[in-house]
Amino acid sequence: MSKKKFSRGLTVFLAIACLIAGCAVGVLGAITYDALTYHSDEPPRTVVSGELQIHFLELGNKYTGDCTYIKAGENDILIDAGSRPASVATIKAYIDQYVTDGTLEYVIVTHAHQDHYAGFSVTDGSIFDLYEVGTIIDFAETNQENKGSSNMYGRYLLERQAEIDDGKTEHYTAKECIDQEKDVFDLGSGISMTVLDNKYYHEKSAHENNYSVCTLFTYGDDSYLFTGDLEEDGEAELVARNDLPEVTVYKAGHHGSKTSSSEELLSVIKPEIVCVCCCAGATEYTSNNANTFPTQAFVDRVAPYTDRVYVTTLCLDYDKGTFTSMNGNIVILTDKSGVSVVCSGEDKVLKEWDWFKQSRACPDAWK
Repeated sequence: MSKKKFSRGLTVFLAIACLIAGCAVGVLGAITYDALTYHSDEPPRTVVSGELQIHFLELGNKYTGDCTYIKAGENDILIDAGSRPASVATIKAYIDQYVTDGTLEYVIVTHAHQDHYAGFSVTDGSIFDLYEVGTIIDFAETNQENKGSSNMYGRYLLERQAEIDDGKTEHYTAKECIDQEKDVFDLGSGISMTVLDNKYYHEKSAHENNYSVCTLFTYGDDSYLFTGDLEEDGEAELVARNDLPEVTVYKAGHHGSKTSSSEELLSVIKPEIVCVCCCAGATEYTSNNANTFPTQAFVDRVAPYTDRVYVTTLCLDYDKGTFTSMNGNIVILTDKSGVSVVCSGEDKVLKEWDWFKQSRACPDAWK
């Protein structure tokens, strides 16, 4: 099967889709965005340089989702592509500032939830259509049913297979990485990527989130942990099966939910910097204010370890679809001078935001 290419007509389609979805644009700050003010030719900009760059992307709408772009030496890596199909144009506009050859050396798809893999599941316009991919690593288990092109999981399988059939792409599930001892990837320049083991690569869970592919990046003395949407029991298995280090950066599990970032995990990894990918305060999943992302329970658990917590986006009015940036696109830069944080929005940590002061109780550790 020949690889599908990105056409001019598709460009127009994606731009229109983003207009409908209400994607955020520009160098985001205090500006409010909705479906009527978005312009697809003005993507958010955070152009940086560094030997290891980790970019936590805003996804251009009121929904919570994950997409992390990593530049490790000469390697371009994408972990997830949420939150909605219309986010593809926002993702492409951002990463094309760095991906100059049309190739992603690695794509990691953590699990089969829309807010993580929607961008891989678009017929004639997925991330797989837009880029050549060297290696795909994805979830070994799912509770989703394959209904072909009529549902997102079926479309994902079709899009993934088309990429593999092109003949230039290797594919492994996380389980295959572990079983075949292909779990450590040398990215050059002293940077490595490790697929961590977990019980739920090998057996079923009632929670789709527990199938998340978990990865650890290491560069010198610094470590960077990604756990997808693991729930508390999945995190316990992660701790039991891996010799986890204390980490410089932790992408908050499950968008800062109350059911992830457990004390069992945090007490081992003791994060210095925590990045939360969410639309803070959005009532997408709950009307209980304390449980909107990032939750009060998450804040209380992480506070003893660090107050350097950054959040991508703020929901202003979920029903109206209005939102703005908090930290915006959050970039972690590591080079010989150390680790730094660069934001396309404001660089305040979570406890300094008015939203936090009005919506969360400040833990004693942050006072």
